[in-house]
Amino acid sequence: MYAPFFGLKQKPFSIAPDPRYLFMSERHREALAHLLYGVQGGGGFVLLTGEIGAGKTTVCRCFLEQIPARCNVAYIFNPKLTVLELLITVCHEFGIKFPPLTAAGTAPTVKDHVDGLNEYLLRTHAVGQNNVLIIDEAQNLSPDVLEQLRLLTNLETSERKLLQIVLIGQPELRGMLARPELEQLAQRVIARYHLEALSEKETSHYVAHRLAVAGLKGSLPFDSAALHRIHQLARGVPRRVNLLCDRALLGAYATGTARVDRAIVDKAAGEVFGPQGAVKTLPARWWPLALGVGVLAGAAAMAAVQWGARGKPLPNAAATAASAASAARARAPTAPAVVASTLPTAASAAAATPRLRSIDDLEALLARAPRDEHDALRSLAPEWQLQLGAGDACALAAEHDVRCFRAHGGLALLRLLARPSVLALRDAQDRPVYVVLAGLGHDEATLLVGKAPLQVPIALLTTAWRGDFTTFWRVPAGYSVPLAIGSQGVLVDAVGAQLAEGQGASAPAPDRVFDAAMRSRVAAFQQVQGLTPDGVAGPTTLMQINRASGVVEPWLAGTAPVAASPSVAQRK
Repeated sequence: MYAPFFGLKQKPFSIAPDPRYLFMSERHREALAHLLYGVQGGGGFVLLTGEIGAGKTTVCRCFLEQIPARCNVAYIFNPKLTVLELLITVCHEFGIKFPPLTAAGTAPTVKDHVDGLNEYLLRTHAVGQNNVLIIDEAQNLSPDVLEQLRLLTNLETSERKLLQIVLIGQPELRGMLARPELEQLAQRVIARYHLEALSEKETSHYVAHRLAVAGLKGSLPFDSAALHRIHQLARGVPRRVNLLCDRALLGAYATGTARVDRAIVDKAAGEVFGPQGAVKTLPARWWPLALGVGVLAGAAAMAAVQWGARGKPLPNAAATAASAASAARARAPTAPAVVASTLPTAASAAAATPRLRSIDDLEALLARAPRDEHDALRSLAPEWQLQLGAGDACALAAEHDVRCFRAHGGLALLRLLARPSVLALRDAQDRPVYVVLAGLGHDEATLLVGKAPLQVPIALLTTAWRGDFTTFWRVPAGYSVPLAIGSQGVLVDAVGAQLAEGQGASAPAPDRVFDAAMRSRVAAFQQVQGLTPDGVAGPTTLMQINRASGVVEPWLAGTAPVAASPSVAQRK
């Protein structure tokens, strides 16, 4: 929109990680040097921490491009996994394969995966190869997973350790490793670096660099006072600099001003960061908490974070919510009668029998599972208080403002969304069959075929499941396509009010356009929830906003906070 006005070929301050805009400050180069040194240090842990948006991912990408030859890399970007899931993922990343059954006729255990990994490390070491495991967002690692990682560094020869582990995370990671129970792990950190924010001079160079890459030929469209203010308000955090500069250029363009001054920057900061964003004395390490005031009311195992009291309307969003509900009633048919839940509670799932023990048991289950996805979806529908007849289950559900959501996201996305789903499994002839996932624990899943719940080890389940699943979600009024820059309508107003309430800001005016300020709020919400912070409000983001705003939807047994949802009946 504003690019031609300033003589640019494209927008220079997108938060997407475009390699053309790579800017390596002195701090980034030092961080990269620490990673490269650590990888050649003979094993153990290398630690890189930094504030949200400080450029840790940028450094990691440069590190991957410069990693030494004959070095095998496993990269985990979502570490909210159990010990077994972590080991499965690590082995998969290194290309280590396991048969569906061990010699004892059971699914591979933690020990089996550790033994397989050890054999692989010894074999690659013998031919002169090194192995590096990189874990991003490592502040989300649980204590038992951290302990398992420490044990992995015990895999060694008489000369050196066989696995180098790089932990990349937010400042909280340093505090985690300072705990007494993790002292043994902390002693194995051979290199650590905390990525500080850009200096004022570096911030100015960063802004100039991105503008030059975007095609700027003349002088900077920011005066010196504006650049000084940008550094103050963004505190040298590159992602915040991007958001602020983008909105300031848009504001200057809207008023026909060819040069951005301090007043424009201050106004842009209020729109992008909210009122609290203009307080320059706010410590940098606490800004995510300022964005998320009232966020942590309760969480599922995979960050199903609640904002506000569950089931209660958000005070500042009352008018918008009423308008949205009115619009929904106007366009929706009569709601179906309440249908009783058919899924087991977390307690009953834990005691469910029988438990599948072998590949033969699993194949017997697959033989009687429905081959029509719509049959499985119909058995899942009562959780959304729907009774669906014969035909296309998704089309019938859509008549009641409930849609199907299909994904190839695996366990990580299932845990994040924390809702009952239909899994697409493959039988012995590689034909698709469908089962309901009613519960998900650390090592076992609860499946439903017919009315009887069955427990199955996750390691056994993954021999027939490739990550595809379908679930329902309650569509908010006004939804047709994902919300992005330029979107308008009742849903934009509702989402804006909900996010403002969750982030401790005043509700925006109605009839608002989805602008850069709202995009930044959506991105902040996504960051907290463990979603990709792209600022686009699509189905997964709206699902989490629904749940955070008190929209009643079912929990996946074993993932909901006990106090908030002890049983299916109560959560309904």
